[in-house]
Amino acid sequence: MTETLRPSTLAPLGLGTVLDFFRTGRPTVSAADLVTEVFGPPGERGCMVISGANGIVGAGKLMQFGARLEPWGVPLVALDFPGGGAAQASQARELTAALGVERANRVLSNIIRLTYDGHRLPPLLASLKPRFLLEAIPEDLALKRAHYRLFREAFPGIAIRSVTSGFPGAELGVGIAHPSFPHAVNKVFECVETADAPIARLLWALGLVPIPVADRWSFVLDVLFCGLTLAGTASHEASNLPYWKLDKLIRRWLGPNPFRAHDAIGSRGATFLTWSCLDHLAQVYGPLFQPTAALVRRKDEGSNWYPPDHFRPLVDWPLDAAAEEALETRLLGPLIQMTSLLLHERRASLAGLNRIGELCAQFRRGILALIRAQGREGVIARVEAWQRLAPAMAQSPWHPEVFDRLDSPEWAQLYVNAEHDGRLGVITLGCEQYHWEVDAELNRALDWLLAAGIERVILSGDFHLSAQWVGADIAEFFPALDDQAQGEALCRAWAGTARRLNQDFRVAVGFIGGKRCLGGMLELMLHCHHLVAVADAELGMPEVGLPVIPGMDGCHWPFRTRGREHWPALSRLLLTGQPVRASEAVGSLVDYAASLEEALAMAARLALEGVPGLAPRVPVAEPLSAGELAVALGGALGGEDEEAVRRALAEAIRAACGVSLAESLEVQSRHSAAFLAGAACRRGRIGAERQRVMAV
Repeated sequence: MTETLRPSTLAPLGLGTVLDFFRTGRPTVSAADLVTEVFGPPGERGCMVISGANGIVGAGKLMQFGARLEPWGVPLVALDFPGGGAAQASQARELTAALGVERANRVLSNIIRLTYDGHRLPPLLASLKPRFLLEAIPEDLALKRAHYRLFREAFPGIAIRSVTSGFPGAELGVGIAHPSFPHAVNKVFECVETADAPIARLLWALGLVPIPVADRWSFVLDVLFCGLTLAGTASHEASNLPYWKLDKLIRRWLGPNPFRAHDAIGSRGATFLTWSCLDHLAQVYGPLFQPTAALVRRKDEGSNWYPPDHFRPLVDWPLDAAAEEALETRLLGPLIQMTSLLLHERRASLAGLNRIGELCAQFRRGILALIRAQGREGVIARVEAWQRLAPAMAQSPWHPEVFDRLDSPEWAQLYVNAEHDGRLGVITLGCEQYHWEVDAELNRALDWLLAAGIERVILSGDFHLSAQWVGADIAEFFPALDDQAQGEALCRAWAGTARRLNQDFRVAVGFIGGKRCLGGMLELMLHCHHLVAVADAELGMPEVGLPVIPGMDGCHWPFRTRGREHWPALSRLLLTGQPVRASEAVGSLVDYAASLEEALAMAARLALEGVPGLAPRVPVAEPLSAGELAVALGGALGGEDEEAVRRALAEAIRAACGVSLAESLEVQSRHSAAFLAGAACRRGRIGAERQRVMAV
């Protein structure tokens, strides 16, 4: 029996738990089986139809599904009215840039373009045996329903999903697969379907990210994104702040640029969709979602939200503290009230709801992480302050009771989960970056497993909400640019958490099953006694390019746990920032690299039984050989390299390796923090990003 710290996000998709993957040595479903279930057996495959394929959404999804289904022999049909096609041409160019000419040509040659008049399907379509329709036509309820009737009459039993951004499936009579911009590359779909339907599992098996949501108006993403845009327009009407400046303030507090995003997508179409979502929501839920006059005007005009760049400096003025506080209340108050509605209606798992905001709306932290940080009293006070500014909003749903259990496991573990069967534990990271929230949740997960008596653990991704690990969130370094003590505290805390994997468990196995593992995330994984990866995973320490000095033991732990013959490779990894494939790093970084199934099985063997010839990696406690280390570093530096960043990094490596393990934490923390507070870091990417995000 599997115990979980909080419910797995895979279970609602019918995929079980991550522990199931390791126990069986394979995921619970395969792309081969699901492609056959949906499209038929090899040699008899039916096709996938994307209607509205000339639009931005349809064209993007045409390329996304085309690249994934071509290897399985499933044709794609692009269906739309005659003419148009500019969006498809643009997406085809991007596909070629991403995949290369040869691979892109194979994908594009598997796409069949058909036109129709909206009332009669082209006769050729029947010969292609349509099995799955992804509808991306305009947001008109009657039009969509007629479209489904047309397909069902011609092809009984065809699976149909709508990309609608607003209509519930109950209104449409079909399931939902609502995607997010940019449509060719964003893998997230908000899915509404029955538990036994295979489409969401097919999306998962193809490498996409289906997140189950409740069948409610505008689901989750568009409540958050359109709601934030609405709050921005209301703030403009109240303060007369220009939209570009509101965007900068929203970015500082939350992360997104909602008005810039509308212009980037195409203001005419994007603003109409935002208005349409809000208009429907207002009819159901009242004035909380009522489009403002400013939004209606932009929808009618179809004009951009931003003025030309050269006009912006002419319309700027500072905000005093009181005005800034009122503005923050006007932005956060409605967003929190809307989120209370999402929670009251149980629109998604808490982890899924939180990640939708990050993956699809560019929230720096998901809305639930933001609420958790402010606490129950803080968010309720914020909404009450906003309702005093806008009394009519008290007439719309407001559910403060949903914040009564912020200390429950589902609230406490938005990013990190843990599972065990009494013998083997698995910790899963459902995030791409390491930050303070992840650090706290990881510590709670470790404590939970230890309290259950678990001595053997695998640290892994969650096979759902994170497909890669890109390192630490550099926004966490902003305070350290001006205060070395803050940098030292961060390094000590994060490295201390990572060391628990090696110190608190009899065996800890790190498992890298995604596309890449970089920076602080790789430092974390290297603390495990064993590290297993899929062969094509990209591993790297890109800190030198930021520049920053690794602070989670990266300057010495790999050297203490790997033989001297691997020190030159480790030095190159750190001092050049160039990544390597896992298959090329067996010995120096990983113990084993293979296919997903083979890697899953090996990780479980290492955790439960051990493997002859692969001894657990335990760090050398004494200072390392200065002479051999100097040779390794000199080779990586190229002898005459005098670049200040690499010199500082090499000196940090020498210093942290030159003391005992017990002393190394303080030594590395001081070096990393001193560099963070120095001029080179402020001039680099981290300083530039702080200026972009924080300066208004």
